[in-house]
Amino acid sequence: MTQTQKILVTGATGTVGRQVVAELLARGHAVRALTRDAATATLPAGVEVVQGDLTEPDSLIPALEGVTGLHLITFGGPYFAPLETGPRILELARAAGVRRVTVLHGGGPSLLEDAVRADDSVDWTVLMPVEFMANALEWMDGIVASGEVREPFVSRLSAMVHEGDIGAVAAVALTEEGHGGQEYVITGPELLTVGDKVAKLAAVCGREIALVELTEEQAVAQWRAAGHPDDVIGFLIEAYGNTPEVGRTVVDTVEKVTGSPARTFGQWAAEHADAFTATDPAATA
Repeated sequence: MTQTQKILVTGATGTVGRQVVAELLARGHAVRALTRDAATATLPAGVEVVQGDLTEPDSLIPALEGVTGLHLITFGGPYFAPLETGPRILELARAAGVRRVTVLHGGGPSLLEDAVRADDSVDWTVLMPVEFMANALEWMDGIVASGEVREPFVSRLSAMVHEGDIGAVAAVALTEEGHGGQEYVITGPELLTVGDKVAKLAAVCGREIALVELTEEQAVAQWRAAGHPDDVIGFLIEAYGNTPEVGRTVVDTVEKVTGSPARTFGQWAAEHADAFTATDPAATA
C-alpha cells in the first residue's frame, strides 16, 4: 500500500486540476490546492486550500512546506499567459524537499516545462493529454436550446481522453516510483468522429440531437461571435482541420500507469447527461 503523502496541486480549480485533486483524495493522500482566490474555490471537503500565484513564485513558499509532490500547469495570471517563472518555482520546490513533479503540457513549448525537464534533482513527469472529453460541454447550450450541434470538420478522428484519467495518471506519477523522466501521451480507448460523439450524447440524453456541419468560414464566424481571439481560432482550425497523428492515435498509457482501462466517451456522457438535458443551460455552467 502506498504511504500517505501530501501533494500541492496548482491550477486546482481547472478542468484537469480538479481531477488531480479528486484522484489523490481517492488514493488516500493529503491534498493542498493552490488558487489565486481561496475564498471562491469550491473543492472537496478535506482539501487544504491555500492562496498563491504562479506568476509570483515566492507566494508559493508557505504552500510548498511539507509537500512531497507538486503538480504544475504552464500558464498563470488572469489571461493564461505562459509562465516565465519556472526556474524560480523549481528552485523553491527543491528547497522545500519536493521529490516528484508533474507538469501538464500546454500544447507547445514553455519555459516552465523546459525548466522541469532540465531539473535532475526531482522525478519529473510530463503529462501530454490529447483532446479533453470535457470539450463537448461547449455543445451544451446548442443541445439544450435547439437540439443541435454545429461543428466543422465532422469526420475528423479524435482519441479524446476523459479528464479523470489525466488526473489518475498524474496522481500515480506524483506518489509512486518509476515515473521519473517520463513523457506520457494520454488518450482515451477509442477513435471517435464528431458524429460518434453526438450519437453517444443523444443516447444518454434520450433525445435526438442533430449534427449540422459548418464550413470553415461559418465556423470562424461562430467562434468569433463566441469571443474567441484570432490566435485561438487559428489553433482550432489547425487542430480540427488537420488533427496531428498524436491526437488520433490510441495509446494504452492510462492502463499501463494506473492499472485501470481508460474511460470511454460513453462513460463521460453518462456522467454529464444532466448538463445536456437542463432546461436552463446557465444552471449547469
